[in-house]
Amino acid sequence: MAFATILKKEWSPITAPIYAALEGLALGGLSSVLEMKYPGIAMQSVALTFATLAVMLVAYRSGLIKATEKFKLGVVAATGAIALYYVIGFVLSFFGVAMPFLQGNSTASIVVSGVIVVVAALNLILDFDFIETGVQGGAPKYLEWYGAFGLMVTLVWLYLEILRLLAKARSRR
Repeated sequence: MAFATILKKEWSPITAPIYAALEGLALGGLSSVLEMKYPGIAMQSVALTFATLAVMLVAYRSGLIKATEKFKLGVVAATGAIALYYVIGFVLSFFGVAMPFLQGNSTASIVVSGVIVVVAALNLILDFDFIETGVQGGAPKYLEWYGAFGLMVTLVWLYLEILRLLAKARSRR
């Protein structure tokens, strides 16, 4: 559904809600598994995700963080580097090779997870800017759904990274 939404933005009024429902099921399952292992982790992750959303929205609306072209380029480059690292790690996992700092609970792994959480949070600024620019430019109605889809994808990524970071930290105890 995500690929369909990305490739055909016009379909987003239909595909975005379907994606949301499917993603909700997947997140619910993953969260419940981690909740059994680390009680309270899901609620902490949800709270931190919404707190991050609120802080980033206030920072954006107040002008503290501006979505300049250089900022956008930096965030997109960092996000692309993270995506590439994930893809390489995924491919190497088929050959029994673990990517350093992706798995495990070493201090370096926790720091890398923290950096990824920051990059995910900065992506919220790009989402806010996309939505605001669309509103100001009188974008077509389907782009409202597409903007909401983009924001949802970022929030899901942020939630998963916070969940991963908390799980790594808790596994060290």
